[in-house]
Amino acid sequence: MKTIRELLQYPAAAVGIVIIVLLVGLSIYAMITIPYSEAVRLWRGGEDVWYHTPKNAAPVWTNWFTPKNLPATIRVDSEDPSIEKSIEVSGEMTNIAFSFIFEFPYDDFPREISVFFDAKYDEKAPHVSMTWLTPDGREIRVADKSVSESETYRVSQDDKLQRRLGGSLPHNGLFAVDPRAKTLVPLQGTYTLRVEAITFEPESDVDAEMVVYGQVHGLAGTDHRRRDLSVALLWGTPIALGFGLLAAVGTSLIQMIIAAIGTWYGGWVDSLIQRVTEVQLILPFLPILIMVGTFYSKSIFAMLGVVVVLSIFGGGIKTNRAMFMQVKHSPYIEAAQAYGASDARLIRKYLIPRILPTLLPSLVALVPSFVFLEAALALLGLGDPTLPTWGKVINDAYGNGALYYGQYYWILEPSVLLIIMALAFSLLGFALDRIFNPRLRGM
Repeated sequence: MKTIRELLQYPAAAVGIVIIVLLVGLSIYAMITIPYSEAVRLWRGGEDVWYHTPKNAAPVWTNWFTPKNLPATIRVDSEDPSIEKSIEVSGEMTNIAFSFIFEFPYDDFPREISVFFDAKYDEKAPHVSMTWLTPDGREIRVADKSVSESETYRVSQDDKLQRRLGGSLPHNGLFAVDPRAKTLVPLQGTYTLRVEAITFEPESDVDAEMVVYGQVHGLAGTDHRRRDLSVALLWGTPIALGFGLLAAVGTSLIQMIIAAIGTWYGGWVDSLIQRVTEVQLILPFLPILIMVGTFYSKSIFAMLGVVVVLSIFGGGIKTNRAMFMQVKHSPYIEAAQAYGASDARLIRKYLIPRILPTLLPSLVALVPSFVFLEAALALLGLGDPTLPTWGKVINDAYGNGALYYGQYYWILEPSVLLIIMALAFSLLGFALDRIFNPRLRGM
């Protein structure tokens, strides 16, 4: 409690604690709302999972900074109770009709339009006719076709419809005031897609879902595979926190224990530990990780294990050894030896607890370095392919020309989260260092 009161006297530490608490809360929310298996399924899924989202769409909040009201995605499903569906049976034939009515209040055109059909029949496929009704009363024949049990009609790729619209791309021409004009202007108002189907078998049925893909989507936008980036941003939080904390805690504790053992026993034990540490310090850390990721495994657990193994004989051992050398000759250590305390008890109960508080600031400050290490490995293409992480998002953005095409949100969102997490732990680590290091309290 005393340490917490002292921490709260530093505004920077209070800010760091608040940010860390928010990140922990975000991690818990992500794991509850999107279970691990579901997050992996969503992240690895292609257009069969993300068929209802547009490609490379900016977040909806970008409309606050643009002069135009960019269109958001519109979805309408015939199975929705609000959609009236008429069915007329005439012998073995059935006439089915329903209309998708929606508002389009935007200042620009959508990215594309698709209609997803779900037909039920035995042998003879139903026939479907689609008509587009504009707010100014025009009727445009969209298509007449037979549909299979699960068929996707890409309106935007229909060459026949494009010719009927005077050469305009369907997703532009259908929403234009004049689709044959040289400069297309979007027409705002209420649109209708009327669907009329004829089935040729008893108990046959036709349902459909129309998706008008917008230029903006969701709070985080989408990527080149239509994936909602909010999944990766949410799940990237517990992964980054877990990787950073486990690596920092594992490395710091093992370094401290090894330094305590070497200092207490001295002799060849201490010499061996120091020589191994010196060899370890000159080994190239990142190239070894790259080799492991390239030739062995890109699993985040494998990477975490290699990071800990490569870090336990780091420079922290020499720092801890210097502190243990001072504690080793303290009077209370001699008193414990006098009443017959064993070497293991002396190390566990007297040496380590003495410097444990001084370990906390460096441990907290180490977390951002490991978080950035995981992101750097993902950016190099060595991230875990099954997990949605911030580094993986940045890697996908860079590899698919996000900067070239002006899709800055794709890179900025995970980058800002990385910076915020690093800032929070750094602020808290600096404050803890001032508390446990009297020389820094006046700074």
